[in-house]
Amino acid sequence: MKFTKRFSWISVLMLALFLTGCGVTDQSAKDDKNSDKAKETQTYTVTDDTGKKITFDKAPEKVVSLQPSNTEILFALGQGKKVVGVTDFDNYPEEAKKIEHVSDSVNINAEKIIALKPDAIIAYTVGDEETLKPLEDAGIPIFIIKSAANFEDVYGDIEQIAKVMGVSKKGDALVKDIKSQIASVEEKVGTLDEQEQTYFEISPAPEIYTTGDETFQQEILKTAGIKNVFDDQKGWVKISGEEVVKRNPETILTTATYVKDAVGEIKSRKGWEDIDAVKNDDVHLLDESVMSRPGPRIGEAVELAAKTVYPDLFK
Repeated sequence: MKFTKRFSWISVLMLALFLTGCGVTDQSAKDDKNSDKAKETQTYTVTDDTGKKITFDKAPEKVVSLQPSNTEILFALGQGKKVVGVTDFDNYPEEAKKIEHVSDSVNINAEKIIALKPDAIIAYTVGDEETLKPLEDAGIPIFIIKSAANFEDVYGDIEQIAKVMGVSKKGDALVKDIKSQIASVEEKVGTLDEQEQTYFEISPAPEIYTTGDETFQQEILKTAGIKNVFDDQKGWVKISGEEVVKRNPETILTTATYVKDAVGEIKSRKGWEDIDAVKNDDVHLLDESVMSRPGPRIGEAVELAAKTVYPDLFK
């Protein structure tokens, strides 16, 4: 079963105001702090996505994250300062770029990871089981998270990682915050009489790929009230330019941020000049990391997609 997870500064502020307003004594405040510290040192067990139970004597102080989405979750939970190792693709938040790189997301530098002496590794399911063996042999707890396929999976990931870090309440608050953001968008797009026919491109010419049904991106589009013209397909689909022309989308979205002038390249494709989206200059480049990572920014992804396709709803 998959699980899901934005930390709330409001809850911290409310607690501070409550303590001040009630005239809590210094001694009682110290007692509360000592109580919290005791909880942090209490042994607890968390089950990862492989069914493995991992017991922690106390909350990890140093963590290695082997997937960008999990790094984002750790930061969103207020645990960013504990992250000592990440992948080459960790670029959000800005602080993550400065952390030691220990993996290219496929291969890991076991020697470098072991040298960092982490208390836990937040890993993901990789094809080669031997990849993590040197780390297991070193006695480092490895908590494996399967790549999320939908929003519920993301919520579960947040809850799991929050438990590992000993901040379950922050995990619950983060999930609640994300769901609230998504619900706000759903309320706006729920007023639409008709959904915009949209083509979503995840890989540009000459190897053109789009997203079909049963994908993370499709859930984003559907939740944003957007009609994917290729939702009759499943998974990530390689298509021809002629197929896009035939389906004649009203809007085109692309996440090819690595291409110079991705929007201009799409609009200049031979035969695409008659597509409604191109004729009406309704072609847009969206942030790839926001639209593709199954992490705490899924609410932002839904809002970004909806705002791009239906700007009038957000004025």
